[in-house]
Amino acid sequence: MLLFAALFFALITFWLHRRLVRATGLPRPWSVVTDVLLVVLWALTLIGVATGRILDPTWFRIPAFIGLTWMAAVLYLVLGLAIVAVISLVLRLFNRLVNRSRNISGEGTDRPRKTFVRVATAVVVVGALATTTYGVFEAARPQIVTQQVNLAGLPDGFDGTRVVLISDLHVGPARSASFTRKVVDEVNAQRPDLIVIAGDLTDGTIPNVGADLAPLAGLSAPLGVFGVSGNHEFYSDDGGAWLDEWERLGVRTLRNQRVEIERDGATIDIAGIQDYTAPEPYEPDLPAALAGRDPQRFVLLLAHEPRQALEASDLGVDMQVSGHTHGGQIWPIRYLVPLQQPSVEGLDTIGNTTLYTTRGAGAWGPPVRVGAPPEISVLELHRADD
Repeated sequence: MLLFAALFFALITFWLHRRLVRATGLPRPWSVVTDVLLVVLWALTLIGVATGRILDPTWFRIPAFIGLTWMAAVLYLVLGLAIVAVISLVLRLFNRLVNRSRNISGEGTDRPRKTFVRVATAVVVVGALATTTYGVFEAARPQIVTQQVNLAGLPDGFDGTRVVLISDLHVGPARSASFTRKVVDEVNAQRPDLIVIAGDLTDGTIPNVGADLAPLAGLSAPLGVFGVSGNHEFYSDDGGAWLDEWERLGVRTLRNQRVEIERDGATIDIAGIQDYTAPEPYEPDLPAALAGRDPQRFVLLLAHEPRQALEASDLGVDMQVSGHTHGGQIWPIRYLVPLQQPSVEGLDTIGNTTLYTTRGAGAWGPPVRVGAPPEISVLELHRADD
């Protein structure tokens, strides 16, 4: 994977050299400075990709943060410079047609296009860096998002239950234990009755980033703290081992399982399944999680990906909570999410199942969010009139 990343970002770096240096005719010494900076940022990007899995974040978190942030800037640079390149090509072709029709030499007539390229490129660079800088600050401030959820079939004893949903911290390469502690403090401040975790808490191996989750031990709720795996628990380590680590921190993990919880004399089921893409022997198995339950009893399902609500609806699940999408995380990626998931963020209905998809508290890859601020979700459950 690291070799693929090195080649991929090397190609992008070369293309940026062509657009920023060659296309603009950038003079020395600025052309040399730009090329050196591009190579350094390429190297920092690789450090960012490797940190958590291969490299210890204790030593590499700062360069990893810079390299991963650069990935977001590259997205906006590529989008903006591609538009500039297309317009430049159109202007070049138009200029040639005009010169040919007038039977004149093209010498000196291409200056307006070159001026446009230089000015437009400068605007794109400033815009990309400004947007990325804004996204860094936005990603560092998870918001408390409160959502009232009206549910038919919810027992009277659970009317008014406050459920705090945490997902997608992605600590490790760019975020440390201090970020986890900040999230834990915010969650506990909401005085939740129940805390549920929808996966993707880390990016890395247990030896490298396990300590960054230590503050999770401070989570507290009368009805318990429950969690399910996300896809990233399986990317760089054994997902089962990661869930064992959560258990050590006081999170009760649901691995295609369910438990009964009681409140004010009423009972509901909390079920949880493994991530949609989990490998053997951790494949999701919702029928197993629901086996033997009273079909008349309300069930709340924890599943990392919103698309798992399609099966949940078929099997009679009342409500599902998920993460995974990040709300798109960086505009305009949110417009691609519906190609894979039935819901991007917020409250939705999938068949007969009420679905809430949180944008998540952290950020994957670049510690940047644009148009999709991070959230800690507070779900106030209320019994709806049947």
